[in-house]
Amino acid sequence: MHLARYQQAALKTLQPPADGTDPVLVPLLGLVGETGSVATAYKKHLRDGIEAGGKQQLREELGDVLWYTAALAHLLDLDLEDIAAASLEKTKDRWRATPDDQRPRFDADNPPQEQLPRRTTVTFTPTLQPDGRTVITLTREDGEPAGDPLTSASHVEDDYRFHDAFHLAHAAVLGWSPVTRFLLDRKRRSHPGTDEAEDGGRAIAIEEGISALVFSYASRHHYFENVRHVDHELLITIDHMTAHLEVSVLRAADWEKAIMTGYTAWSLLRKHGGGRLELDLDAQTLTFLEP
Repeated sequence: MHLARYQQAALKTLQPPADGTDPVLVPLLGLVGETGSVATAYKKHLRDGIEAGGKQQLREELGDVLWYTAALAHLLDLDLEDIAAASLEKTKDRWRATPDDQRPRFDADNPPQEQLPRRTTVTFTPTLQPDGRTVITLTREDGEPAGDPLTSASHVEDDYRFHDAFHLAHAAVLGWSPVTRFLLDRKRRSHPGTDEAEDGGRAIAIEEGISALVFSYASRHHYFENVRHVDHELLITIDHMTAHLEVSVLRAADWEKAIMTGYTAWSLLRKHGGGRLELDLDAQTLTFLEP
């Protein structure tokens, strides 16, 4: 049965509300109650090992959930088929990375010197300063420095000085990173509009903000040690921060992969006190090479 036909059929048994009662209230409370009934039925299955009739009862309880969902959608002027389609799209965004044949190359129309290198190596070299601080210097594959030397810039040493690994992971996995373009001198200057809006100061600040935001989250979750996923709310925040940028066409699953890739590299740099990271944009990898 199509969901639209089901919704129309369900509405034929929708009872009118009592005078002065919010018409949404009864279906809303009914949905909450029937959801609890599904949990109760399965709890009894787990506790008592009931097999006979167990599946039938679960089917019945889930049917009640579906009926109340259809009724509530109607009262809120929503279409059940549209809800189902949007739910699948949301799930796909969260759990399925963008297929390779749909993954954009944001700089494909730029000259080679303005494109992110498909494969390159960046070296993180620690230097102990006279005042006791450790400074990290980044060096490109051609031996040129990449950006300014970095400290953790914090009262508490948390090795944030290695955080450029996060930007390199964004470049490797997403094909996007205004900070990496700056570090590798790959800004798209031949397209002034793109250079300003996508590679300029605001975009760089947004990416740095994302790195700081995720780092704050990661510090409360053991820096993703033995963690495979991040909270969806964090990915939603990143989506909102980048909604006006070219990277917005990619999915939450792509961002999660980029975050995990970056923290794997960051953890190894932290462990070894430096080293080299090899970016491979075609393979979407960021590989640690011991110093």
